[in-house]
Amino acid sequence: MPGSLRFRLPALFLLGIVIAGVVSSVVALRLFQGYSRESSYEELGREASGIAQLYGDAALRAAEEGTPAPDFAPQALELATGDRLFYVGAPAFPGQDSGLVRLPESAVPRAVFGREGQLRFDFRPPGERRTFLAVSQPLRLEPDGPALGAIVVAKSGDVVRDQWVPLVGRLAAAIAIGGLLAWLLGLWLSRRISKPIQALAAASDEIATGNYAVQVPVGRGGSEVSQLSERFNEMAARLAATEERERQFLMSVSHELRTPLTAIKGHVDALRDGLIDDPELVAASLDVVANEATRLERLVGDVLDLAKLRAHRFTVHAEEVDMGRLVEHAYGSFGDEARRREIAFTVAGAKGAPTVITDGDRVLQVVTNLLKNAFRWTPDGGSIGLALEAANGTVRVEVTDTGPGISSEDASKIFSPFVSTDVQGTGLGLPIARELAGALGGRIELDTAPGQGSRFRLVLPSRSA
Repeated sequence: MPGSLRFRLPALFLLGIVIAGVVSSVVALRLFQGYSRESSYEELGREASGIAQLYGDAALRAAEEGTPAPDFAPQALELATGDRLFYVGAPAFPGQDSGLVRLPESAVPRAVFGREGQLRFDFRPPGERRTFLAVSQPLRLEPDGPALGAIVVAKSGDVVRDQWVPLVGRLAAAIAIGGLLAWLLGLWLSRRISKPIQALAAASDEIATGNYAVQVPVGRGGSEVSQLSERFNEMAARLAATEERERQFLMSVSHELRTPLTAIKGHVDALRDGLIDDPELVAASLDVVANEATRLERLVGDVLDLAKLRAHRFTVHAEEVDMGRLVEHAYGSFGDEARRREIAFTVAGAKGAPTVITDGDRVLQVVTNLLKNAFRWTPDGGSIGLALEAANGTVRVEVTDTGPGISSEDASKIFSPFVSTDVQGTGLGLPIARELAGALGGRIELDTAPGQGSRFRLVLPSRSA
């Protein structure tokens, strides 16, 4: 197709070769024409000088000794040189015929007369339709004497033209051969380039239909097209992974929502059908309904928060936050649970902590989620530490625990939604904490190993108030 890359690339190659060939040919022709013209003038100049010397010597002998005009015919000189001979000016052999064709003074430039040396010019001899290249040489009896006239040696311009006409044919043949090679090379390159591009287009159509299990062949050599194919394959793999995560997310949300709803529906049906009439059992059922409703409310709120964070529709309010007071507040919120479970709960670095510009409520939510995770996995009688420090332009809040620790394989999964082995949790606390930390311009780091507990670290930029 005329608009396709497979057609346009060879066409561009061919056009480039043709343009370059035409420009080069024009330049070459101009140079060759100038060279041919200059060479012709030099050759005519040498002939004019020699013939003028012959006729000058003959004219001097005729004047001094009374010898006749030279008997060598100008026609013989013309035959030997291939050029035309003319004479303009006063007769060199008074009363005798020199055999030279005389020109009227009006046929040559006026500069020919009175000139000391040679003169190059173009002229048209009487009775001729062609233009001649000519060189005039003054005719003198003595080297320093006055010029009697001038010998004019001329060559037809057609002879000069005939020298570069064959060059035009050779250049045209060279352009044609170069154009053919360029077209073939362009076809080869266009197929080599367009083939992977067509594969990319076909793969894009597959992805548009929802089929992410496509792979584009990657060529060798590390070219731009090969790099594009590699990036396309990476994109397809990421899209497939994203679709799988979304599918698992929906399945997990459906499962997590169904569990409390099933419990609520069961107890409500039992109460409505009168299957439970004992006041204590009724109260227990209502407590179960209330707890499950609270859990359901918390789950829905967490899902909405996570969706807003991932859609970048979460608003962060910048305010002055006393990090020391915030950590003390988080510490106090878990004091009762720590005493009830006999967990050694400590706080450090809260005194003299800096005041930074951030969203205090969201920072507290992240720290609270980290503490909830620590208390969920730390056994009774264990220890949990909460520490605050400022260093290297950052504020760090660390939560350490003596829980079972996390394997390296699980450590890369716990920040994904609903990935939790705790039946009491929703599996959204750590994902929300990580998304919130990113929205605040920070990050969450994790140091852990099986059997050695875990250390979660919230790192925020210390933008001072």
